Amino acid sequence: MLRDWPKEVEARVKWIQKIIGKTKTNPGMGIVYGNSGGKDCTLAAILCRKATENILGVIMPCQSSRNFGIDREHALLAAKQYGIPTVQLDLSDMKSLFTNLLTPVLSEMSLPEENLRKGQMNVNPRLRMTTLYALAQAKNSLVCGTGNRSEITMGYFTKWGDGGCDFNPIADLTATEIFDFLRFLGAPDVIIDKAPSAGLFEGQTDEEEMGILYAEIDEYLLHGTGDPEKIAKIQQALKFSAHKRKMPPTFGADVWEI
Repeated sequence: MLRDWPKEVEARVKWIQKIIGKTKTNPGMGIVYGNSGGKDCTLAAILCRKATENILGVIMPCQSSRNFGIDREHALLAAKQYGIPTVQLDLSDMKSLFTNLLTPVLSEMSLPEENLRKGQMNVNPRLRMTTLYALAQAKNSLVCGTGNRSEITMGYFTKWGDGGCDFNPIADLTATEIFDFLRFLGAPDVIIDKAPSAGLFEGQTDEEEMGILYAEIDEYLLHGTGDPEKIAKIQQALKFSAHKRKMPPTFGADVWEI
């Protein structure tokens, strides 16, 4: 189903303004978001900027050369085009300090090398989440989430990392719809056309890491169709990542039911 993008803009901007308006005990409440130069954060930022002038984009490179190159360039490009104040914080030293503390402890456990890598792979997004909330609290602001429906379905986000936010104006939109929405809004083509990547390590792309194309995920989400093997992969990912989409269970409550 094709969306009416002008109506979508109006509805989402009003929704964001309503959220800001609910914080009546905090006059002047603003918005802080992580600007990675990608499609999702660009769309979320455009909508937030239409809702309020009190917005701050935060570029947070962390060791990956892509973070300091193409991602940073695209982040600044989007910020300039839509008039969004932006700051940059290099988290590389913080990441190094943390992993230098963590690695000896993990090594003493005699864990396989693959386990050591897994223990460190989600540090970047969690450092970014901590940074955003530190700035948000200092600035009397809310943290805007930037994950899309396709990623959320697959569990392709870090729990208490990029999944941590106060609100998310694009979580119901698939990656395909994000692209269409950005084109309607006149976002830079270089952002729309580049391969989606979390920029966690050199050469990383979302689709390669998930082992499935966004088009295949979206075909199932939007139309309920697709290759049976791909559909099974999506349904399995949805089941196994259920805990990421729920608050921690408390005694007596259902345990991560989908």
